Amino acid sequence: MDGVLTRPQLVRWRTAIFAIFFATGLGFASWAARLPAVKIDLGINDLQIGVLLFVSGAAAIVGLSLANVIVVRWGARRGMFGTIMAFSLGLMIVGLGVQFLQSYEVTAIGLALMGAGMSATDVMMNVEAAAVEQSFGKTLMPLFHAFFSFGTVAGAGIGVAIVAWGVGVAWHLWAVGILVLITGLASLGAVPVRELVQDEPGTKASRRERFTVALAVWRDPRTYAIGVIMLGMAFAEGSANDWLTIAMVDGHRESQTVGAIALTVFSVAMTVFRVLGGPLVDWLGRVWTLRILSIAAVVGLVMFILAPNLPIAFVGIALWGAGASLGFPLGMSAAADDPAKAAASVSAAATIGYLAFLCGPPILGWISHEIGILPTLWIIVVLIALSGLFSGAAKPLATSTVGAGHTHSPSRSH
Repeated sequence: MDGVLTRPQLVRWRTAIFAIFFATGLGFASWAARLPAVKIDLGINDLQIGVLLFVSGAAAIVGLSLANVIVVRWGARRGMFGTIMAFSLGLMIVGLGVQFLQSYEVTAIGLALMGAGMSATDVMMNVEAAAVEQSFGKTLMPLFHAFFSFGTVAGAGIGVAIVAWGVGVAWHLWAVGILVLITGLASLGAVPVRELVQDEPGTKASRRERFTVALAVWRDPRTYAIGVIMLGMAFAEGSANDWLTIAMVDGHRESQTVGAIALTVFSVAMTVFRVLGGPLVDWLGRVWTLRILSIAAVVGLVMFILAPNLPIAFVGIALWGAGASLGFPLGMSAAADDPAKAAASVSAAATIGYLAFLCGPPILGWISHEIGILPTLWIIVVLIALSGLFSGAAKPLATSTVGAGHTHSPSRSH
């Protein structure tokens, strides 16, 4: 059963989950930074690169599907021991397949393992992060997601240096894989075993009850309403990550350098608001924060689409990034409001959100091929507006210790 954790134990737990978010971001960005080298070393074309990315994405969907089962069967903490090892091993197999074996098939196997391990870890680290947040009694989920962003920035920066030094893909990904593995396993050692995240060993009957609860959340209308919030914002974030540079170059006829700067502006705006998001939510409340930021994202994206000049486009990009920054983490936070259903609900919400991340960019690519990239972005405007309309679904439940805002819960000061 759960015991009362001391302040130092809570801080160690929080720090451990911060480290896991950072490590997964680092690993993902390290692979992405070596895509040009992968293409050259394997002697493949863009279509074959696309197939590799599809393999990784398809495996990630499998990982999402398995994550809830893993949490129910073994708990979030023990489950992450296996998924982090799978993610790290996948990175190392990719390095082996690319540089030494120069095997397309081995590389694909590594990417499949990496994709499944990362997506399953994503679900479980969010389950743990939600439990940490409830234990502290203040909004922390945006900050956890900011650490993932810090990891991607670090991974991209290290990748630039590694490429400049002429280090091969294998040595790079092996080093990162080992670092991710050590960081992940060491961090999990500081995570307490808690019934809240289903880490307590149970009887067969209790596991059956857990599976029943896990399935029951899919019959709860609130799960789908929160899913709509996350769906719109996941599309808003994913579309920028994958299509902003192309929209700037092909849509606004700017250079590739300007496209890269645009993506940097978006990423910085998103990261800054994730760092500041917790205090903002604790002041305004979860629902009003989501409503205001959805308006900001809609205004920003419309400004970008219609921008007559570069300064207005960049202002729009900054608003777009800021507005899209908190939808995903606050959706996770809302899903964890009921401690009895937290693990199952967060797993379900994460599945909806990550499916949008994985499936959204290819769908947008197909549509943009038919009508152009800037007109395609109007679809994202509609989805963001829909996300804002459903923001009321994130209203904290009576069982929640976070998200109401200071005007509604003056007694919850920590």
